[in-house]
Amino acid sequence: MAQDNTPEKKKRTITEIRGSKETGEKMVYMSVPDYTSAQWAEKGGVDVAVVGDSLAMIAHGHPNTIPATMDMMVMHSQAVRRGAPNTFVLGCMPYQSYNTVDRALINATRFMQDAGSDAIKPQGGKSQAHILKALVDAGFPTASHIGLTPHTVAKFGGFKIQGRTAEAAMKILEDALAIQDAGCFMLEFEAVPGKIAELISQQLEIPTIGIGAGVGTDGQILLCYDLLGVFTDFKPKFTKRYGKLTEVAVNGIQQYVSEVKSNTFPDDDHTYGVDEPEFERFATMVENRKQI
Repeated sequence: MAQDNTPEKKKRTITEIRGSKETGEKMVYMSVPDYTSAQWAEKGGVDVAVVGDSLAMIAHGHPNTIPATMDMMVMHSQAVRRGAPNTFVLGCMPYQSYNTVDRALINATRFMQDAGSDAIKPQGGKSQAHILKALVDAGFPTASHIGLTPHTVAKFGGFKIQGRTAEAAMKILEDALAIQDAGCFMLEFEAVPGKIAELISQQLEIPTIGIGAGVGTDGQILLCYDLLGVFTDFKPKFTKRYGKLTEVAVNGIQQYVSEVKSNTFPDDDHTYGVDEPEFERFATMVENRKQI
């Protein structure tokens, strides 16, 4: 039997991720909700597997991320950890799981201790700086998320691009600096004009990643099920389709249904056999049983 000589992937470290700002290495993040997609991430060479609360929509069918709970996030994070043991895993703290310092510390502990995550990511900038600093001071590797923040999407009147005016862009810069000052190792921009995200990134010492924020950030993140064409309820502007897995899956299922209906599946190649003498003996035993 041929041996697999592919070297085992080495998990990225906080030092490497934070240092990517200086080295210029583009870090690749991907949001994965389950064991199988985590395996894909690790085999594909993703630097950071993110367990995002978008799984409330993708895996559970909710209209937004608000229904995600800590129990839900821990369960999915455990599955991702098992699927990607050699990949850095970032757990996203769900809605209202970090609205006080005490609650943030308890729930961050669950991500690290129960789920085996390598870091945690709440959302927010200046208004959440005291929470972020408390997490960092307690020893949790912490990132944050600004721009369009799904937990406060109602405040924005829906999923809308952020930072389109100079004043709005300055607020995002102030949020970014507050995140950096709190000691976070990374921040994420969502739905921010590319030029704005790039200029803000240039003012920071910590790396940035973007989703819908142009090429000028220090790394990128997309949702696995979006980029592979698994989740097809809608497609954000910033998502590039690298596959059409739902189309492939539906075609396969339709063929399966057709073959079952026409009695062509399973065929001999997909059916276990039995030695003919044993079958004849069994048939005789069945016949004899009828006569008792």
